[in-house]
Amino acid sequence: MSKILITDTILRDGHQSQAATRMRTDEMLPACERLDKVGYYSLECWGGATYDACIRFLNEDPWERLRQLKKALPNTKLQMLLRGQNLLGYRPYSDDVVEFFVQKACENGIDIIRCFDALNDLRNMQTAVKATKKAGKLAEIAMSYTKSPVHDEDYFVRLAQEIEQMGADIICIKDMANLLLPYDAYSLIKKLKQHTKLPIHIHTHNTTGTGAMVLLKSVEAGADIIDTCLSPLASGTSQPATESIVAALAGQERDSGLDLNLLADLASYFRTVADRLTADGFRDPGRVLAVDVKTLQYQVPGGMLSNLIGQLKAANAMDKYYDVLAEVPRVREDFGFPPLVTPTSQIVGTQAVMNVLYGERYKMVPNESKGLLRGEYGKLPGKVNEEVRRKCIGDAEVITCRFADTLPPELEQLKSEMRQWYQKDEDVLTYAMFPKVAPKFFEYRQAQQMKIDSGMLNKAEKTMPV
Repeated sequence: MSKILITDTILRDGHQSQAATRMRTDEMLPACERLDKVGYYSLECWGGATYDACIRFLNEDPWERLRQLKKALPNTKLQMLLRGQNLLGYRPYSDDVVEFFVQKACENGIDIIRCFDALNDLRNMQTAVKATKKAGKLAEIAMSYTKSPVHDEDYFVRLAQEIEQMGADIICIKDMANLLLPYDAYSLIKKLKQHTKLPIHIHTHNTTGTGAMVLLKSVEAGADIIDTCLSPLASGTSQPATESIVAALAGQERDSGLDLNLLADLASYFRTVADRLTADGFRDPGRVLAVDVKTLQYQVPGGMLSNLIGQLKAANAMDKYYDVLAEVPRVREDFGFPPLVTPTSQIVGTQAVMNVLYGERYKMVPNESKGLLRGEYGKLPGKVNEEVRRKCIGDAEVITCRFADTLPPELEQLKSEMRQWYQKDEDVLTYAMFPKVAPKFFEYRQAQQMKIDSGMLNKAEKTMPV
């Protein structure tokens, strides 16, 4: 077998999982020269919640971050996480917006787009995948891993074969809640290798404490690429530590070939970043590094757990915490066993909170729950509880086609709506993702530019092309 390839998540999922995505660009750039020398297969550095965090909390332009990282990492492939038709927002977008977003992401420096859909509905990824291929970049399609009566090993093998037929370059097993156990991983990857020809990329966390074992068994089974994170932001709700995996495989058949001394040097740098994130209250080591095997029972990923706790604290109802955790799998079954990952994790979790707090199941039903049951997010993998569906949406028609086919083009309308803030094409996409947050960011940016330009802004004013 060939050496194992490693994708490091320190610039994206590491700090998203442990520190609410609060690492700043100026904390990333000093490490880039050394990161670029490691020999990683890729660096995951964009997408997921980074876009939201940049404009909502950090007053940073996510596109400028991407351009700076590309310039600072000329020898390493840059990878992002994309939510299929939802892009980096929380609703399905029309095809013209998806195509434009992918085009711009690739132009600005992305080499690999890992695309996933919360329901594993491949129809929700087809536009993004085609656009990625058109741009000449690598399309990595992820299978959101979960366990349920409908999600067995054969389900994922069939899904992988369909992904191969879609034209993917890489298949990813996205184990967002660390539900994939070591020997299950070994068996699944062996079967995938028998039934597909594509490289297999493994993404897991260490929420249940088995992440490193999952990666080791995956490597033994023939996985081609694994996700790890440099140790200062590794383990717990994040990925297993890069240095530990590299050390474990050193001198073995699938030795990664990465330099442990260089990795240790990088870990020393990022330890200072982790310390800052902890001091500022964004990272709670006691919580993000804790092992909780109950995850296997409730299937609640770390980010979803944080949301549940926040909702219960806001309602002064933390005493209902375990009642809500017990309600989550019941709601999930009623809703047809969706995998719990953005946005379905938030939808199912919020519904579970409402069911417990209101003392009656489905007395209060958010629009997102109704949309999920109506088919707006795609085809639910299992059988829906029809009594629950009727209680939630009444006689509303259930959508069976690809929902994006019902959406008219919206790019020109979005351009019109945000004309007053326009400086470059990417601004249209920032507005599309977060129409309520983006204007505040644009106004902040304009104020900063006015300070820099000392009143010369009008002379350099840009207008949007018609």
